[in-house]
Amino acid sequence: MNHYAHPDALVSTQWIEDHLHDPNLRILEVDISSAPYAEAHIPGAVFVNPLTDLLRPDLRLNVDPDAVNNLLSRTGITPETTVVAYGSDPGTGGWIFWFLQAIGHAGARVLNGGYQRWIAEGHPVAKALSTVSPTQYSAKPFDSDFRALLKDVEAAVDNPNQVLLDVRTLAEYNGQVFLLKPPRRTERAGHMPGAIHLEHTLTLNDNGTFKSADELQALFHAQGVTADKAVFPYCAVGGRSAHMWFVLKYLLGYPNVRNYDGSWNEWGRLPNTPIESNCDSVTPN
Repeated sequence: MNHYAHPDALVSTQWIEDHLHDPNLRILEVDISSAPYAEAHIPGAVFVNPLTDLLRPDLRLNVDPDAVNNLLSRTGITPETTVVAYGSDPGTGGWIFWFLQAIGHAGARVLNGGYQRWIAEGHPVAKALSTVSPTQYSAKPFDSDFRALLKDVEAAVDNPNQVLLDVRTLAEYNGQVFLLKPPRRTERAGHMPGAIHLEHTLTLNDNGTFKSADELQALFHAQGVTADKAVFPYCAVGGRSAHMWFVLKYLLGYPNVRNYDGSWNEWGRLPNTPIESNCDSVTPN
């Protein structure tokens, strides 16, 4: 396997520079802090805060049609717009790609290498805030085929034909850190029983680009994550797991992958969900 299953889902940094003035391109910088954006960003990029624009106050994905349409409309996106996202986390592009695919927006792409590669290659940056003309977007209802729900992951525990894939850091997996600091912290620490750990950053090269298809296939096969199984990636709030969904579904062509976007934010807060932990000492993240 020498080629990605869907290479057209990726765009290069040079492609972005060549299309910076394309009216049908919208670049989104997605981050929980606007400070890096204010310092410098890809020209024309519009800032999006995932905590307020993608998630509800309880950190669950906001799929309310009015909220989705408002986000896409105020960022100047139309059904014909090609949307590319980046942020401080290398999984950002895959998260937005998954979100847009699930609401029926076909024009999502992932920037291979992200902002890290953009800067390293000396591409232009801007400091002035980008302004766009609002649109009137009408998204399709969120497609449940893209999501794994609580009942799905509960049924996957101890099922040899299904994989619970924990893509968080090893410290999170082992139960050494929490998602949130007190007083908002209410979840238990650890991982789902039998979950395979594979941190999402392992799918990337040092320069932020995706590893080759052969390297990715070897990475997953070594952990028993094969295309004949149903795979449910999870993380803390569904962002890093969406990145892994993108890698499995679009780069490797795995047929049965669904993102558990409820992730540890849901599982770890429920009183009766089974949890395994490799550490007795737990500290806030």
